[in-house]
Amino acid sequence: MNGDEAEQQNMRVAELVSGIREGQPRALAKAITQAESTRADHQGCARRVLDALLPDTGQAIRVGITGVPGVGKSTFIEVLGLHLLALGHRVAVLAVDPSSSLGGGAILGDKTRMELLARAPGAYIRPSPTSGALGGVAAHTREAMLLCEAAGYDVILVETVGVGQSETAVAGMTDSFVLLQLPNAGDDLQAIKKGVVELADLIVYNKADLDPLASEVAAGQMKSALTLLRPVSQHWRPPVLQVCATRGDGVAPFWATILAHHKAMQDSGELVRKRRRQALDWMWGLIDGSLRARFEQHARVRAALPIQVAAVLAGTVSPTTAAAALLDAMSAPEMPLQ
Repeated sequence: MNGDEAEQQNMRVAELVSGIREGQPRALAKAITQAESTRADHQGCARRVLDALLPDTGQAIRVGITGVPGVGKSTFIEVLGLHLLALGHRVAVLAVDPSSSLGGGAILGDKTRMELLARAPGAYIRPSPTSGALGGVAAHTREAMLLCEAAGYDVILVETVGVGQSETAVAGMTDSFVLLQLPNAGDDLQAIKKGVVELADLIVYNKADLDPLASEVAAGQMKSALTLLRPVSQHWRPPVLQVCATRGDGVAPFWATILAHHKAMQDSGELVRKRRRQALDWMWGLIDGSLRARFEQHARVRAALPIQVAAVLAGTVSPTTAAAALLDAMSAPEMPLQ
C-alpha cells in the first residue's frame, strides 16, 4: 500500500468510526460489508474500524434464536423487536439467510419477512448469507454484532438458518441461546434439534394457539426431559415457555425471562467469563480458517492436491498419508529461482 492509498484508508476508517458512533445506519452497513468482503484492503479497513470501536462494544444483550423451518422465527423476532422498541430499546437483527448455491448471496431477504420492524425507527436488520459457514451463522456475524453494539444498539438478535446443522456457533457468540419449538411437530422435526436442547438457555413453544393441548403436553414433556440433562450453567435451569407470536401472547414474559437469565449470569460473574471464552474461541476459529486458506493457496499444495485427492478417492493412498504429504509440501522450503 503506497502513501496515497494509506491516507485514503485512514480517512475511510475515521469516517466509518465517526459515523458508527453517531449511529448512522449507512456507516454501519458499509463497515459490515467491508468485514464480509474477501478483499484484503477491505478486511484490513474493517479490522482497524473494529479495533477503534472495541471500547464502545459489550453493553448489549445478545440473544441467539434458532429453530426448525416453519417454527416462525422471523415472525417471533419481529414481534419481539417491536415490543423492545416500545420499551425504549434499540434493536439490531442479524438474520442469517441460507446462501444461494449460484451467487452465494442471501436468498430469503429478512427485510421482506420483517416489514414492520424494518421500517421502525431504532431497528436495524442485516440479512447475511451463511456462505457455507457451520451452524447457519455467517462467517462475520461476530464482527457485525460488535459493530452494531458500537452504533448504540443495546439488544442484538441473531437468527440462524435452523436446518439441522450444528448450532454451536451461535450459542458460542450470544449471552442467551433460545430454541423455538413447534408444539405438534412429529419426531422427525424435533429429532433434528435434540443436540441443541443441551445448549439452550430457554426453550419456547411457538404457535401455542394452534393446538393448546398439544402445546401443554409438549412443554410438559420438555420440562421432564430437561431434568435429565446437565444445564448449560449451574446458575440457571432452562425454563420452557409458550408463546403465540402472531398475536403477541407470551412475548413480554419471554423478554422478562431473558432479563432474568442475563441478571443471573451477570451477578454470578459467569457472563464476563463466558464472553472472554467466546472471544478466545473466535480468535482460534479465525486462526484455523486463515491457516486453511493459506494452506490451500500455497503453490506446492495446489500442485500436489489434485494428485493426493485422486489417490485417496482411488483407495491407493490413505487419508493419513495424503494429509501428511500435503502438510510436508507446505512446510518444504521454496526452491530458488533458476
